[in-house]
Amino acid sequence: MASLSIRKLDDGTMTRLRIRAAEHGISMEEEVRRIIQQAVATPDRLGDLAVNLFSPAYGGDLLPLPERETTEPLDFDGADE
Repeated sequence: MASLSIRKLDDGTMTRLRIRAAEHGISMEEEVRRIIQQAVATPDRLGDLAVNLFSPAYGGDLLPLPERETTEPLDFDGADE
């Protein structure tokens, strides 16, 4: 497993990080790991990203689709008459 040291974090950032970790009931180190993992993770598919971004704007449910109309197939047998 790799290690990472981060220098020159300001006191305000450290305080917010400490508070965020406490709210989640985990250590600051684990909180940082989770933040980094989330920041570099990519969605499985582009469609998943679109649903995650835009679905809440529409109430979180799938958009309703209108009923489809069915039509009879064309009759090519009588076309020469």
